[in-house]
Amino acid sequence: MDTVSLGAQDEVMTSGGSARRATTADAPVVAQLLHDFNTEFSTPTPDVGELQARLTQLLAGDDVVVLLIGEPASGVAVLSFRPNVWYRGPVAILDELYVRAELRGHRLGSALLDAALDLVCGRGGALIEINVDGEDTDARRFYEAHGFTNTELTQTDPMLYYYREL
Repeated sequence: MDTVSLGAQDEVMTSGGSARRATTADAPVVAQLLHDFNTEFSTPTPDVGELQARLTQLLAGDDVVVLLIGEPASGVAVLSFRPNVWYRGPVAILDELYVRAELRGHRLGSALLDAALDLVCGRGGALIEINVDGEDTDARRFYEAHGFTNTELTQTDPMLYYYREL
């Protein structure tokens, strides 16, 4: 597989296709993809306009990076970066990874994930986290096939994610 780190050219070529970093001009497309994702899986979602406004602001910074794949864009990966006391570089969380249903099975999701991993490594990151719903066996199988685990080294009990909206 040919890979090029996301950097000045903001593009990664992988066996599944090329992913590129979204800019503020891509906010409408990203908003629509994320809205479609939540709608497809019956998850509450803000309207596209609200998502677009948030994304326009977030994409102008460097803490949230969105990768797109396809022309027109048919898949999206959203990464958030933060400092962490346990790692020298930033820790990333893959907030969302979505490929339109009609294009699944063509390795676009794998290409987006490869691009995300390259990006995190290129920023000196040593850890990427993903939250997956327990009943989402397809997503769990996908991430496990790409080397992700929900147990800590030498442990057998799965890690759990807790949250509280404020």
